Amino acid sequence: MDRRTFSKALAGATLGAAATSVKPALGVRRGFSDTTPSHAPDQSLAETPFKISIMLWTVFNKLPFEERLEKVAEAGYHAVQLVGETSKWTDDEFRQYNKKRAELGIVFDTCAGLQHGVGDPSVREAFLDDVRDQLHVMEKIECPSLIVMSGNVVPGLSPQAQHDSCVEGLKRAAELVEGKSITLLLENIDLEENPHYYLWSVPEAFKVIEEVDHPQVRFLYDFYHAQISGGNLITHLQKNVEKVGLIHIADVPGRHQPGTGEIDYVNIYKKLGELNYNRYIAMEFHPSGDPVKILAHARIEALRAAQG
Repeated sequence: MDRRTFSKALAGATLGAAATSVKPALGVRRGFSDTTPSHAPDQSLAETPFKISIMLWTVFNKLPFEERLEKVAEAGYHAVQLVGETSKWTDDEFRQYNKKRAELGIVFDTCAGLQHGVGDPSVREAFLDDVRDQLHVMEKIECPSLIVMSGNVVPGLSPQAQHDSCVEGLKRAAELVEGKSITLLLENIDLEENPHYYLWSVPEAFKVIEEVDHPQVRFLYDFYHAQISGGNLITHLQKNVEKVGLIHIADVPGRHQPGTGEIDYVNIYKKLGELNYNRYIAMEFHPSGDPVKILAHARIEALRAAQG
């Protein structure tokens, strides 16, 4: 499932989060050059506060899953984010893929794929059931973060009522993850990708997180969607960095790698370093050339820019 299909599949649904005990993901290995094997450290790169991952739906889709992980490691990454890939895995495949990622030093840091959104109060229980089911999967793959979508605008429901539904649904979900090693991540989607999506506004998303007021509920700040929806990326980041739990990276237009469009990611990475942002950023773009080389370059660029 790709991200566009995933966001559109949430038409009129709601989302919440429940949790079982999930082991915290291991830290990402950083400091690898794009011209050396991924296990060989590049001593010229100092540690940066943030960790770097890949949203797997964007790359290597024609390869078997284990080979996709090998390509990720070849590009120097050691964290992967999933969107529904696990839905058809057998027990044997869970064991096989967990073994493979362990061999490569890869963690699954975030997953997505819930069928209901948090913005529709009429499907609140279905949303919570979705999350409970997903969290059983998360336990199997030791994944500590779950993406939550608002779903589409609900006909007949006022904007304030839908906003309140997002807040209440996330509060219910927070009760289910209380004290567990799990973070819920509420994501923005632009209206060009899904003209019916409710939570396109970054300021409103931060307001929702503020009203939920729970340390295990944060915002997935997708810069690609945010740029299309209004920009002002760094200002919103500076004002709200403590509410951000994950950042997604792609350039506008085209959803290709940084440097192909209008977003100045070098300055964004510098700002993340200055703000001591210490959670994940994830490359979620379609490489416009050799995926391994482009992903390796994107990672090195982020690490170097964050050093200031």
